[in-house]
Amino acid sequence: MTDLIPALDALRALHPPQQPVYDDPAAVDAVVGQLRQLPPLVFAGECDDLKARLAEAAEGRGFVLQGGDCAETFDAVTAASIQRRLRVLLSMGVVLTYAAEVPVIKIGRIAGQFAKPRSKASEVRDGVTLPAYRGDAVNGFEFTPAARRPDPNRLLRAYYASAATLNLVRAFTKGGFADLHRMHSWNADFVRHAHVSARYEQLTGEIDRALAFMRTIGVDGGEAYRTVDFWASHEALLIDYEHALTRIDSRTTLPYNVGGHLLWIGERTRQVGGAHAELLRRLRNPLGVKVGPGADPDDIVRLADVLDPDHEPGRLTLIARMGAARIREALPPIVRAVEATGRKVVWVCDPMHGNTFEAANGYKTRSFADVTAELDGFFDVHAELGTWPGGVHFELTGDDVTECVGGAVDVSEADLESRYETVCDPRLNRQQSLELAFMVADRLSQLDHPRSRAVADVM
Repeated sequence: MTDLIPALDALRALHPPQQPVYDDPAAVDAVVGQLRQLPPLVFAGECDDLKARLAEAAEGRGFVLQGGDCAETFDAVTAASIQRRLRVLLSMGVVLTYAAEVPVIKIGRIAGQFAKPRSKASEVRDGVTLPAYRGDAVNGFEFTPAARRPDPNRLLRAYYASAATLNLVRAFTKGGFADLHRMHSWNADFVRHAHVSARYEQLTGEIDRALAFMRTIGVDGGEAYRTVDFWASHEALLIDYEHALTRIDSRTTLPYNVGGHLLWIGERTRQVGGAHAELLRRLRNPLGVKVGPGADPDDIVRLADVLDPDHEPGRLTLIARMGAARIREALPPIVRAVEATGRKVVWVCDPMHGNTFEAANGYKTRSFADVTAELDGFFDVHAELGTWPGGVHFELTGDDVTECVGGAVDVSEADLESRYETVCDPRLNRQQSLELAFMVADRLSQLDHPRSRAVADVM
Protein backbone atom coordinates (compact mmCIF):
# COMPACT_ATOMS: atom_id res chain seq x y z
CA MET A 1 0.00 0.00 0.00
CA THR A 2 1.17 3.52 -0.71
CA ASP A 3 3.35 5.32 1.83
CA LEU A 4 0.44 7.69 2.48
CA ILE A 5 -1.22 4.97 4.55
CA PRO A 6 0.63 3.19 7.39
CA ALA A 7 0.89 -0.58 7.01
CA LEU A 8 -1.68 -2.59 8.94
CA ASP A 9 1.04 -4.62 10.63
CA ALA A 10 2.69 -1.39 11.82
CA LEU A 11 -0.57 -0.25 13.37
CA ARG A 12 -1.10 -3.62 15.00
CA ALA A 13 2.41 -3.39 16.45
CA LEU A 14 1.27 -0.31 18.38
CA HIS A 15 -1.09 -2.60 20.33
CA PRO A 16 -4.26 -0.58 19.77
CA PRO A 17 -6.72 -0.81 22.68
CA GLN A 18 -10.26 -2.16 22.44
CA GLN A 19 -9.48 -4.71 19.70
CA PRO A 20 -11.03 -8.20 19.65
CA VAL A 21 -8.74 -11.18 20.20
CA TYR A 22 -9.28 -13.56 17.29
CA ASP A 23 -8.21 -17.19 17.52
CA ASP A 24 -7.27 -17.43 13.81
CA PRO A 25 -5.07 -14.54 12.56
CA ALA A 26 -4.98 -16.03 9.05
CA ALA A 27 -8.79 -15.82 8.86
CA VAL A 28 -8.62 -12.16 9.89
CA ASP A 29 -6.12 -11.39 7.12
CA ALA A 30 -8.32 -13.20 4.59
CA VAL A 31 -11.34 -11.08 5.58
CA VAL A 32 -9.30 -7.88 5.43
CA GLY A 33 -8.19 -8.86 1.93
CA GLN A 34 -11.80 -9.31 0.88
CA LEU A 35 -12.81 -5.97 2.37
CA ARG A 36 -10.07 -4.21 0.41
CA GLN A 37 -11.66 -5.35 -2.85
CA LEU A 38 -15.19 -4.19 -2.06
CA PRO A 39 -16.65 -0.93 -3.42
CA PRO A 40 -16.62 2.25 -1.33
CA LEU A 41 -19.60 2.90 0.92
CA VAL A 42 -19.20 6.68 0.61
CA PHE A 43 -17.25 8.87 -1.76
CA ALA A 44 -14.39 11.27 -1.16
CA GLY A 45 -16.29 14.19 -2.67
CA GLU A 46 -19.11 13.66 -0.17
CA CYS A 47 -16.59 13.81 2.67
CA ASP A 48 -15.27 17.09 1.30
CA ASP A 49 -18.81 18.48 1.12
CA LEU A 50 -19.40 17.59 4.77
CA LYS A 51 -16.10 19.20 5.75
CA ALA A 52 -17.19 22.42 4.07
CA ARG A 53 -20.48 22.37 5.98
CA LEU A 54 -18.65 21.69 9.25
CA ALA A 55 -16.40 24.67 8.54
CA GLU A 56 -19.54 26.81 8.50
CA ALA A 57 -20.63 25.33 11.83
CA ALA A 58 -17.22 26.12 13.32
CA GLU A 59 -17.77 29.77 12.33
CA GLY A 60 -21.25 29.92 13.86
CA ARG A 61 -23.14 29.62 10.58
CA GLY A 62 -24.49 26.11 11.16
CA PHE A 63 -25.33 23.55 13.80
CA VAL A 64 -24.61 19.81 13.90
CA LEU A 65 -27.32 17.30 14.78
CA GLN A 66 -25.62 13.92 15.16
CA GLY A 67 -27.58 10.94 16.42
CA GLY A 68 -28.47 7.30 16.18
CA ASP A 69 -28.10 3.97 17.89
CA CYS A 70 -25.44 3.37 20.51
CA ALA A 71 -24.61 0.14 18.67
CA GLU A 72 -26.32 -0.90 15.46
CA THR A 73 -27.32 -4.52 15.15
CA PHE A 74 -27.63 -6.69 12.07
CA ASP A 75 -31.22 -7.56 13.01
CA ALA A 76 -32.17 -3.85 12.89
CA VAL A 77 -31.08 -3.44 9.27
CA THR A 78 -34.66 -3.36 8.05
CA ALA A 79 -36.56 -0.74 6.07
CA ALA A 80 -38.92 -0.01 8.98
CA SER A 81 -36.15 0.41 11.56
CA ILE A 82 -34.02 2.65 9.33
CA GLN A 83 -37.04 4.75 8.41
CA ARG A 84 -37.95 5.29 12.07
CA ARG A 85 -34.43 6.44 12.96
CA LEU A 86 -34.32 8.77 9.98
CA ARG A 87 -37.78 10.15 10.80
CA VAL A 88 -36.64 11.15 14.28
CA LEU A 89 -33.60 13.00 12.95
CA LEU A 90 -35.57 14.73 10.19
CA SER A 91 -38.19 15.89 12.70
CA MET A 92 -35.50 17.14 15.08
CA GLY A 93 -33.76 18.87 12.19
CA VAL A 94 -36.94 20.73 11.21
CA VAL A 95 -37.44 21.91 14.79
CA LEU A 96 -33.86 23.18 15.06
CA THR A 97 -33.80 24.79 11.64
CA TYR A 98 -37.13 26.60 11.85
CA ALA A 99 -37.30 27.45 15.55
CA ALA A 100 -33.63 28.45 15.89
CA GLU A 101 -33.22 29.84 12.34
CA VAL A 102 -29.91 28.08 11.76
CA PRO A 103 -28.91 25.59 9.04
CA VAL A 104 -28.67 22.09 10.52
CA ILE A 105 -26.07 19.54 9.43
CA LYS A 106 -27.66 16.13 9.89
CA ILE A 107 -25.25 13.28 10.64
CA GLY A 108 -26.33 9.80 11.61
CA ARG A 109 -24.58 7.38 13.93
CA ILE A 110 -25.42 4.92 11.21
CA ALA A 111 -24.08 2.46 8.62
CA GLY A 112 -20.95 1.51 10.54
CA GLN A 113 -21.68 1.80 14.26
CA PHE A 114 -21.50 -1.97 14.73
CA ALA A 115 -18.67 -2.01 17.30
CA LYS A 116 -18.39 -0.56 20.79
CA PRO A 117 -15.54 -0.11 23.28
CA ARG A 118 -16.06 -1.84 26.60
CA SER A 119 -14.81 -1.05 30.08
CA LYS A 120 -14.11 -4.75 30.72
CA ALA A 121 -12.81 -7.39 28.33
CA SER A 122 -15.00 -10.12 29.82
CA GLU A 123 -18.40 -10.60 31.39
CA VAL A 124 -19.30 -12.90 34.29
CA ARG A 125 -22.74 -14.44 34.82
CA ASP A 126 -23.50 -17.10 37.40
CA GLY A 127 -19.81 -17.92 37.69
CA VAL A 128 -19.33 -18.25 33.91
CA THR A 129 -16.80 -15.90 32.27
CA LEU A 130 -17.06 -15.09 28.56
CA PRO A 131 -15.70 -12.33 26.32
CA ALA A 132 -17.66 -9.08 26.53
CA TYR A 133 -20.07 -8.26 23.75
CA ARG A 134 -18.27 -5.75 21.54
CA GLY A 135 -20.94 -5.17 18.92
CA ASP A 136 -22.25 -7.26 16.06
CA ALA A 137 -19.13 -6.54 13.98
CA VAL A 138 -17.16 -8.60 16.53
CA ASN A 139 -19.39 -11.16 18.30
CA GLY A 140 -22.96 -11.97 19.29
CA PHE A 141 -25.00 -10.62 22.19
CA GLU A 142 -26.22 -14.02 23.37
CA PHE A 143 -24.28 -15.20 26.43
CA THR A 144 -22.86 -18.44 25.02
CA PRO A 145 -19.29 -19.44 24.16
CA ALA A 146 -20.18 -19.74 20.46
CA ALA A 147 -21.86 -16.34 20.24
CA ARG A 148 -19.23 -14.48 22.24
CA ARG A 149 -16.33 -15.85 20.17
CA PRO A 150 -14.91 -12.98 18.06
CA ASP A 151 -15.50 -13.89 14.43
CA PRO A 152 -13.70 -11.92 11.67
CA ASN A 153 -16.41 -12.82 9.15
CA ARG A 154 -18.65 -10.43 11.06
CA LEU A 155 -16.57 -7.59 9.59
CA LEU A 156 -17.89 -8.57 6.17
CA ARG A 157 -21.43 -8.68 7.53
CA ALA A 158 -20.90 -5.18 8.97
CA TYR A 159 -19.82 -3.93 5.55
CA TYR A 160 -22.83 -5.39 3.76
CA ALA A 161 -25.21 -4.19 6.49
CA SER A 162 -23.73 -0.69 6.15
CA ALA A 163 -24.11 -0.80 2.37
CA ALA A 164 -27.77 -1.81 2.66
CA THR A 165 -28.41 0.92 5.24
CA LEU A 166 -26.80 3.66 3.16
CA ASN A 167 -28.64 2.53 0.06
CA LEU A 168 -31.98 2.94 1.82
CA VAL A 169 -31.00 6.22 3.52
CA ARG A 170 -30.10 7.70 0.14
CA ALA A 171 -33.43 6.54 -1.26
CA PHE A 172 -35.35 8.10 1.63
CA THR A 173 -33.46 11.42 1.64
CA LYS A 174 -33.43 11.90 -2.12
CA GLY A 175 -36.56 10.03 -3.19
CA GLY A 176 -39.37 12.03 -1.57
CA PHE A 177 -39.57 10.85 2.04
CA ALA A 178 -37.65 13.93 3.22
CA ASP A 179 -39.93 16.35 1.34
CA LEU A 180 -40.95 19.20 3.67
CA HIS A 181 -44.52 18.75 2.49
CA ARG A 182 -44.49 15.35 4.23
CA MET A 183 -43.77 16.72 7.70
CA HIS A 184 -47.18 15.70 8.99
CA SER A 185 -46.68 12.14 7.76
CA TRP A 186 -43.45 12.01 9.78
CA ASN A 187 -45.62 12.89 12.75
CA ALA A 188 -48.25 10.20 12.13
CA ASP A 189 -48.38 8.02 15.26
CA PHE A 190 -45.10 9.61 16.28
CA VAL A 191 -45.48 12.48 18.73
CA ARG A 192 -47.87 11.24 21.38
CA HIS A 193 -47.27 13.46 24.38
CA ALA A 194 -49.71 16.38 24.34
CA HIS A 195 -47.13 19.09 25.10
CA VAL A 196 -44.56 17.92 22.55
CA SER A 197 -47.26 17.18 19.97
CA ALA A 198 -48.80 20.63 20.28
CA ARG A 199 -45.48 22.39 19.78
CA TYR A 200 -44.58 20.21 16.82
CA GLU A 201 -47.97 20.65 15.15
CA GLN A 202 -47.82 24.41 15.65
CA LEU A 203 -44.35 24.55 14.09
CA THR A 204 -45.22 22.38 11.10
CA GLY A 205 -48.41 24.39 10.60
CA GLU A 206 -46.35 27.58 10.37
CA ILE A 207 -44.04 25.96 7.82
CA ASP A 208 -47.01 24.73 5.80
CA ARG A 209 -48.41 28.26 5.65
CA ALA A 210 -45.03 29.65 4.59
CA LEU A 211 -44.76 27.05 1.82
CA ALA A 212 -48.30 27.77 0.64
CA PHE A 213 -47.55 31.50 0.51
CA MET A 214 -44.43 30.91 -1.55
CA ARG A 215 -46.35 28.71 -3.99
CA THR A 216 -49.01 31.40 -4.27
CA ILE A 217 -46.49 34.05 -5.30
CA GLY A 218 -44.82 31.67 -7.74
CA VAL A 219 -41.71 30.76 -5.78
CA ASP A 220 -40.66 27.12 -6.21
CA GLY A 221 -38.17 25.88 -3.66
CA GLY A 222 -37.25 22.99 -5.92
CA GLU A 223 -34.95 20.28 -4.61
CA ALA A 224 -34.17 22.26 -1.45
CA TYR A 225 -37.67 21.40 -0.21
CA ARG A 226 -37.78 17.83 -1.46
CA THR A 227 -34.41 16.37 -0.56
CA VAL A 228 -32.01 16.60 2.35
CA ASP A 229 -28.27 16.14 2.77
CA PHE A 230 -27.54 13.39 5.27
CA TRP A 231 -24.15 12.04 6.27
CA ALA A 232 -23.01 8.83 7.96
CA SER A 233 -20.59 8.62 10.87
CA HIS A 234 -19.26 5.99 13.24
CA GLU A 235 -16.54 5.44 15.80
CA ALA A 236 -13.36 4.30 14.08
CA LEU A 237 -12.72 1.53 16.57
CA LEU A 238 -11.72 -1.66 14.73
CA ILE A 239 -8.32 -1.06 13.14
CA ASP A 240 -8.60 -4.01 10.71
CA TYR A 241 -11.91 -2.77 9.31
CA GLU A 242 -10.97 0.92 9.10
CA HIS A 243 -7.63 0.17 7.47
CA ALA A 244 -9.27 -2.06 4.86
CA LEU A 245 -11.72 0.72 3.96
CA THR A 246 -9.02 3.36 3.59
CA ARG A 247 -8.46 4.06 -0.10
CA ILE A 248 -6.57 6.53 -2.29
CA ASP A 249 -8.93 8.99 -3.97
CA SER A 250 -8.45 9.06 -7.74
CA ARG A 251 -9.10 12.83 -7.90
CA THR A 252 -6.61 13.96 -5.31
CA THR A 253 -4.38 10.88 -4.79
CA LEU A 254 -4.98 11.35 -1.06
CA PRO A 255 -6.30 8.76 1.44
CA TYR A 256 -9.94 8.74 2.55
CA ASN A 257 -11.83 6.25 4.65
CA VAL A 258 -14.73 5.22 2.42
CA GLY A 259 -16.65 3.50 5.22
CA GLY A 260 -18.21 6.75 6.51
CA HIS A 261 -18.18 10.47 5.95
CA LEU A 262 -17.07 11.42 9.47
CA LEU A 263 -15.11 9.18 11.82
CA TRP A 264 -14.40 9.77 15.48
CA ILE A 265 -12.13 8.30 18.10
CA GLY A 266 -13.19 7.89 21.71
CA GLU A 267 -11.87 8.46 25.19
CA ARG A 268 -10.25 5.02 25.27
CA THR A 269 -8.53 5.25 21.87
CA ARG A 270 -7.41 8.87 21.44
CA GLN A 271 -3.79 8.45 22.55
CA VAL A 272 -1.31 10.65 20.69
CA GLY A 273 0.97 8.22 18.84
CA GLY A 274 -1.54 5.40 19.22
CA ALA A 275 -2.74 3.30 16.31
CA HIS A 276 -6.08 5.07 15.96
CA ALA A 277 -4.58 8.56 15.82
CA GLU A 278 -1.82 7.37 13.50
CA LEU A 279 -4.35 6.04 11.00
CA LEU A 280 -6.88 8.86 11.24
CA ARG A 281 -4.39 11.71 11.01
CA ARG A 282 -3.59 10.62 7.46
CA LEU A 283 -7.23 10.57 6.32
CA ARG A 284 -8.85 13.49 4.52
CA ASN A 285 -12.25 12.83 6.09
CA PRO A 286 -13.54 15.22 8.72
CA LEU A 287 -12.64 13.78 12.12
CA GLY A 288 -14.14 13.81 15.60
CA VAL A 289 -12.71 13.22 19.07
CA LYS A 290 -14.66 12.41 22.24
CA VAL A 291 -13.40 14.45 25.21
CA GLY A 292 -14.22 13.41 28.77
CA PRO A 293 -14.06 15.31 32.07
CA GLY A 294 -10.61 13.98 32.91
CA ALA A 295 -9.02 15.21 29.69
CA ASP A 296 -5.93 17.38 30.07
CA PRO A 297 -6.16 20.55 27.95
CA ASP A 298 -2.54 20.21 26.84
CA ASP A 299 -3.18 16.63 25.70
CA ILE A 300 -6.17 17.74 23.64
CA VAL A 301 -4.08 20.48 22.03
CA ARG A 302 -1.35 17.95 21.20
CA LEU A 303 -3.94 15.65 19.67
CA ALA A 304 -5.43 18.55 17.70
CA ASP A 305 -1.94 19.34 16.40
CA VAL A 306 -1.62 15.74 15.21
CA LEU A 307 -5.07 15.44 13.62
CA ASP A 308 -5.34 19.00 12.33
CA PRO A 309 -1.79 20.29 11.77
CA ASP A 310 -2.88 22.80 9.10
CA HIS A 311 -5.76 24.35 11.07
CA GLU A 312 -8.09 23.27 8.28
CA PRO A 313 -11.65 24.59 8.55
CA GLY A 314 -14.14 21.77 9.19
CA ARG A 315 -11.43 19.22 9.80
CA LEU A 316 -11.86 18.67 13.54
CA THR A 317 -14.94 18.25 15.74
CA LEU A 318 -14.43 17.98 19.51
CA ILE A 319 -17.30 16.17 21.23
CA ALA A 320 -17.52 16.94 24.94
CA ARG A 321 -18.99 14.15 27.09
CA MET A 322 -18.38 15.49 30.57
CA GLY A 323 -21.46 14.66 32.64
CA ALA A 324 -23.93 17.15 34.07
CA ALA A 325 -21.96 17.57 37.29
CA ARG A 326 -18.60 18.22 35.60
CA ILE A 327 -19.13 20.13 32.38
CA ARG A 328 -19.06 23.66 33.80
CA GLU A 329 -15.74 22.94 35.50
CA ALA A 330 -14.04 20.67 32.97
CA LEU A 331 -14.98 22.17 29.60
CA PRO A 332 -13.80 25.81 29.87
CA PRO A 333 -10.03 25.12 30.17
CA ILE A 334 -10.18 22.81 27.14
CA VAL A 335 -12.08 25.35 25.05
CA ARG A 336 -9.64 28.11 26.03
CA ALA A 337 -6.60 25.96 25.23
CA VAL A 338 -7.85 24.87 21.81
CA GLU A 339 -9.12 28.32 20.85
CA ALA A 340 -5.73 29.78 21.81
CA THR A 341 -4.13 27.75 19.01
CA GLY A 342 -6.08 29.80 16.47
CA ARG A 343 -7.93 26.84 14.99
CA LYS A 344 -11.70 26.86 14.76
CA VAL A 345 -13.10 23.47 15.69
CA VAL A 346 -16.74 22.41 15.89
CA TRP A 347 -17.69 22.17 19.56
CA VAL A 348 -20.32 19.48 20.06
CA CYS A 349 -22.02 18.25 23.23
CA ASP A 350 -22.65 14.55 23.87
CA PRO A 351 -24.83 14.70 27.01
CA MET A 352 -25.37 10.95 27.09
CA HIS A 353 -22.15 9.15 27.96
CA GLY A 354 -21.26 11.12 31.09
CA ASN A 355 -24.66 10.58 32.68
CA THR A 356 -25.09 6.81 32.80
CA PHE A 357 -26.01 5.09 36.06
CA GLU A 358 -27.50 1.83 37.27
CA ALA A 359 -31.10 1.93 38.46
CA ALA A 360 -32.19 0.15 41.60
CA ASN A 361 -33.59 -2.70 39.47
CA GLY A 362 -30.22 -3.26 37.79
CA TYR A 363 -30.90 -1.55 34.44
CA LYS A 364 -28.29 0.78 33.02
CA THR A 365 -30.06 4.08 32.35
CA ARG A 366 -29.70 7.84 31.94
CA SER A 367 -31.80 10.62 33.42
CA PHE A 368 -33.43 13.05 31.00
CA ALA A 369 -32.90 15.76 33.61
CA ASP A 370 -29.14 15.08 33.63
CA VAL A 371 -29.05 15.17 29.84
CA THR A 372 -30.73 18.58 29.75
CA ALA A 373 -28.54 19.83 32.60
CA GLU A 374 -25.39 18.97 30.66
CA LEU A 375 -26.77 20.65 27.56
CA ASP A 376 -27.51 23.78 29.58
CA GLY A 377 -23.97 23.69 30.98
CA PHE A 378 -22.54 23.33 27.48
CA PHE A 379 -24.46 26.37 26.19
CA ASP A 380 -23.63 28.40 29.30
CA VAL A 381 -19.90 27.70 29.00
CA HIS A 382 -19.80 28.81 25.38
CA ALA A 383 -21.87 31.90 26.18
CA GLU A 384 -19.41 32.87 28.89
CA LEU A 385 -16.38 32.28 26.65
CA GLY A 386 -17.84 33.86 23.54
CA THR A 387 -17.49 30.69 21.48
CA TRP A 388 -20.06 28.96 19.31
CA PRO A 389 -21.82 25.81 20.63
CA GLY A 390 -21.71 23.98 17.32
CA GLY A 391 -23.79 20.87 17.79
CA VAL A 392 -25.23 17.97 19.75
CA HIS A 393 -24.56 14.24 19.67
CA PHE A 394 -27.31 11.91 20.93
CA GLU A 395 -27.80 8.19 21.28
CA LEU A 396 -31.41 7.77 20.20
CA THR A 397 -33.84 5.47 18.48
CA GLY A 398 -37.01 5.84 16.48
CA ASP A 399 -38.83 3.40 18.73
CA ASP A 400 -40.91 3.87 21.89
CA VAL A 401 -38.31 2.28 24.13
CA THR A 402 -38.07 2.81 27.88
CA GLU A 403 -34.33 3.09 28.45
CA CYS A 404 -33.80 6.65 29.74
CA VAL A 405 -35.86 7.87 32.68
CA GLY A 406 -37.76 11.15 32.78
CA GLY A 407 -38.83 13.57 30.10
CA ALA A 408 -42.36 14.68 29.27
CA VAL A 409 -43.33 11.03 28.87
CA ASP A 410 -42.04 10.54 32.44
CA VAL A 411 -40.39 7.13 32.11
CA SER A 412 -39.76 5.82 35.63
CA GLU A 413 -37.21 3.28 36.81
CA ALA A 414 -40.08 0.81 37.19
CA ASP A 415 -40.91 1.37 33.50
CA LEU A 416 -37.44 0.42 32.27
CA GLU A 417 -38.17 -3.28 31.97
CA SER A 418 -41.25 -2.77 29.76
CA ARG A 419 -39.32 -1.92 26.55
CA TYR A 420 -35.62 -2.02 27.34
CA GLU A 421 -34.24 -3.15 23.98
CA THR A 422 -30.70 -1.79 23.69
CA VAL A 423 -27.81 -4.24 23.45
CA CYS A 424 -25.39 -1.71 24.91
CA ASP A 425 -26.16 1.80 26.22
CA PRO A 426 -29.61 3.32 26.96
CA ARG A 427 -31.06 5.51 24.20
CA LEU A 428 -33.53 8.36 24.08
CA ASN A 429 -36.89 7.33 22.67
CA ARG A 430 -38.55 9.30 19.90
CA GLN A 431 -40.60 11.48 22.27
CA GLN A 432 -37.61 12.39 24.42
CA SER A 433 -35.54 13.11 21.30
CA LEU A 434 -38.03 15.62 19.93
CA GLU A 435 -38.44 17.21 23.35
CA LEU A 436 -34.67 17.77 23.44
CA ALA A 437 -34.76 19.29 19.97
CA PHE A 438 -37.16 21.97 21.23
CA MET A 439 -34.96 22.59 24.26
CA VAL A 440 -31.85 23.01 22.09
CA ALA A 441 -33.78 25.22 19.66
CA ASP A 442 -34.80 27.48 22.55
CA ARG A 443 -31.18 27.85 23.63
CA LEU A 444 -29.99 28.51 20.07
CA SER A 445 -32.67 31.13 19.50
CA GLN A 446 -31.28 33.12 22.43
CA LEU A 447 -27.81 33.36 20.86
CA ASP A 448 -26.48 36.17 18.74
CA HIS A 449 -25.13 34.45 15.66
CA PRO A 450 -25.05 34.77 11.86
CA ARG A 451 -28.31 33.33 10.52
CA SER A 452 -28.87 32.31 6.95
CA ARG A 453 -32.42 32.94 5.86
CA ALA A 454 -31.89 31.70 2.31
CA VAL A 455 -34.60 29.49 0.89
CA ALA A 456 -32.06 26.71 0.34
CA ASP A 457 -31.39 26.55 4.07
CA VAL A 458 -34.97 25.82 5.16
CA MET A 459 -34.19 22.12 5.53
